[in-house]
Amino acid sequence: MNLVCLDLEGVLVPEIWINVALKTGIEELKLTTRDIPDYDILMNKRLGILKEHNLTLKDIQEVIATMDPLPGAYEFSMALRSRTQLIILSDTFDQFASPLMKKLDWPTLFCNTLEVDEKDRITGYRLRQQDGKRKAIEAFRSAGVRTMAAGDSYNDLSMIKTADKGLFFRSPDSIKAENPEIKAVEEYKDLLAAVNDFLEGV
Repeated sequence: MNLVCLDLEGVLVPEIWINVALKTGIEELKLTTRDIPDYDILMNKRLGILKEHNLTLKDIQEVIATMDPLPGAYEFSMALRSRTQLIILSDTFDQFASPLMKKLDWPTLFCNTLEVDEKDRITGYRLRQQDGKRKAIEAFRSAGVRTMAAGDSYNDLSMIKTADKGLFFRSPDSIKAENPEIKAVEEYKDLLAAVNDFLEGV
């Protein structure tokens, strides 16, 4: 059996936090795992900013409701799913992802969960598990599944390196330069071609 695992933000949908930054004018919220490799440091920074500016979960969800998949992402994902199984491995949160998953026709998603208080303030987060993307790949492989993985950020590196076939999709030049051994593609047609090669054992 074959399985393709993709990151979500930057691969199929725009970066949620960057869109929130643009909407609110809070520049620091533009930082992502492309900029800060340590996810805990990044998320704690975000939580502090939300608290400082009195932003609630609803405020963020209102931004997400205006977002659409990246151009060509829906068509790509449907073409991929017509060929093999797809699972999204993301560090986003279930309270964020549902509207975007609906627009992608509900692919399977593994992600994390926000902790929210009675006033709708985001107070923390619960990871599905530490280094969950890599561990998911390892679990699939232990079940006899061949895996391909693609993502764009530092937090995708471990799953990309652990999968039977891994590559970057639209990663920053800095990350690609640090990992020259990993193939990088920029367009969905090239990512789909890589999927086809994977399915054919190339």
